[in-house]
Amino acid sequence: MTKLGLTPFVDPTASISASHLGRYTEIGARTSLHEVELGDYSYVVNDSNIAHTRIGRFVSIAAHTRINPGNHPMDRASQSHFSYRASTYFEGESDEGAFFAWRRENEVEIGHDVWIGHGAIVLPGRRIGIGAVVGAGSVVTKDVEAYTIVVGNPARPVRRRFDEAAAARLQALAWWNWSHQALHAALPDFRTLPVEAFLDKYEALAVQGLIGPS
Repeated sequence: MTKLGLTPFVDPTASISASHLGRYTEIGARTSLHEVELGDYSYVVNDSNIAHTRIGRFVSIAAHTRINPGNHPMDRASQSHFSYRASTYFEGESDEGAFFAWRRENEVEIGHDVWIGHGAIVLPGRRIGIGAVVGAGSVVTKDVEAYTIVVGNPARPVRRRFDEAAAARLQALAWWNWSHQALHAALPDFRTLPVEAFLDKYEALAVQGLIGPS
């Protein structure tokens, strides 16, 4: 197992451009990130491709995922690369800035503590709420609400992880903002306490000022 720390761990075969990686993050083999913000404690496994995306903390992204894939201009006489990646084909031509600006403006946003399963695809402009789950092989064409599990092509909600009251309490507690030391101290409770008992205990500690944002 890789020992993670303040410096992100990036596999030598990964490609990272114009991106920011937080603490305790990991990027797997042959994964490509372009204009991506990856929050603390998040990871992306091998052979994934992510562009123009903001990713929260504690996000788990499985292998062979595609987030914010490029579109082709279907309304043109030709939807081929040559019309917008012209520099690759024609001497003295440049790539079409407006085409790529659209993709940048339609970024994907992924909340904290999200799990994205193997081979999932998230289309441009989508928002995935805190604590959500995207099932393996799913294609996300619409926004996903917090603490909701979606599966299929197109992805559809199948159930919530927690009821609305517990989900709201978790978002208010915002444990993903705790210090590294506080997370370590709470590790036994993350492992064993039911969510209601966890909330009762740490809401009380937060009121007393004994736990909170780092």
